[in-house]
Amino acid sequence: MWATGVARDTWYGTVARPSPKPPSFLPRKSDRMTALNHTHDPAARSWVASANTPGTDFPIQNLPLAVFRHYQEDEAFRGGVAIGDQVIDLARVVVVGCLDGLAAEAALAGAYHNLNVLMALGPKAWQALRHGLFDLLKEGAEGPKVEALRSCLVPQVAVEYNVPAQIGDYTDFYTSVHHSANIGKIMRGDNGTDPVLPNFRWIPVGYHGRVSSIGVSGQEVRRPLGQYMPAGATAPEFGPCKRLDYELEVGMYIGQGNALGDAIALGEADQHIFGICLLNDWSARDIQAWEYQPLGPFLAKNFATTVSPWIVTMEALAPYRQAWERPAADPKPLPYLDDASNNAEGALDIQLEVLLQTPQRTAAGAGPVRVSQTSFRHQYWTAAQMVAHHTVGGCNLQPGDLLGSGTISGPTPSEAGALIELTKGGREPVTLSGPGAPDEQRGFLEDGDTVILRGWCEKAGAARIGFGECRGTVLPARSVA
Repeated sequence: MWATGVARDTWYGTVARPSPKPPSFLPRKSDRMTALNHTHDPAARSWVASANTPGTDFPIQNLPLAVFRHYQEDEAFRGGVAIGDQVIDLARVVVVGCLDGLAAEAALAGAYHNLNVLMALGPKAWQALRHGLFDLLKEGAEGPKVEALRSCLVPQVAVEYNVPAQIGDYTDFYTSVHHSANIGKIMRGDNGTDPVLPNFRWIPVGYHGRVSSIGVSGQEVRRPLGQYMPAGATAPEFGPCKRLDYELEVGMYIGQGNALGDAIALGEADQHIFGICLLNDWSARDIQAWEYQPLGPFLAKNFATTVSPWIVTMEALAPYRQAWERPAADPKPLPYLDDASNNAEGALDIQLEVLLQTPQRTAAGAGPVRVSQTSFRHQYWTAAQMVAHHTVGGCNLQPGDLLGSGTISGPTPSEAGALIELTKGGREPVTLSGPGAPDEQRGFLEDGDTVILRGWCEKAGAARIGFGECRGTVLPARSVA
């Protein structure tokens, strides 16, 4: 879906629309987002002082994108780029004319109320914008264009965000073998047989989700109502979900899509991914257990999905690529899911953590408690394989479509990406222990709980980059009277 409005606010006026027709080219191998270049230099610093602060999510090597506006102001949302504690207003960048050529065209495409037009322009345009801003933001950069860019900065504390794309379709995958094994044991018992279903090691399993209930970080999530079958009962009951859970995931936004009937080859799939965000796929486990056979989740998943506002580009993630590996005894993927480049660098080492903030801790003035930490590198299937499999039958992806990774769980119990795993189906509640408030226990989420997802990448010889936060708060169920 293309942007349908013209960006307007109280001082910029109207911004002319670029052609929405996406170019048909893909970049040469040497230009691809996996290649390292000067924007990855760990020694690079910015004249924006906060971008040089140790531990910042948004150094000059990151430059993620979002859509924002001044908090509670009557103005249009528009594209922005994070640098330190500031947002670069792309609509203002267009007005002051501090970029040239393809970078200027990309800034114009990003100046609207969603990023779909920019997503459709393709990897060369995304790279031109990133490199153009990087060169102007570097410490020591001078000249009238640098001064013009200074006028485009807005403090992040003064803004609010929206879902960054008009999402046409949302697909959620199921690609963690550790999560699959844990759930298999919980649902079917640990009877000594393989808890992972037979198709899991052959295909990236997925289902089509609901777009209308996707919200941005800060989303308030109403506890859903539905049917569930109590243990030992012979008929289902209706009422509020009693086993509300989160799922730690990342989301992948599609850039250039593919024509209906065509497929995206695995070796080209990364070039169709605009970037990655954090994603919480809220789940009603009791409703899910009753409804999921034979067609999969429905009400258990359609009430809310929360995404982080910032999208980290595939180019920014290039230093954190790793070889994709699977156990030697597992089946070799079918040819359309097997590619030398995917094997060599298909995995991404994105560190992830889940924190819980409870009403009791808030009342005591205490901070959230971390309940798990893991890495996206543990996923059994890569982002590129998800895209290739999604399109192999001819399904046409479009700019702004969102793919969820499925729950991300690592090989140890503390790396589980959902409470249902951490608590063995609620039978062994986790203890929330931290300074400033008494210990609490959780089997599943309670009303007032806030779930916070965080993600970052770091390693020796590369700058640390982050994703910001993805948070959502549970509200009580509506009355059924």
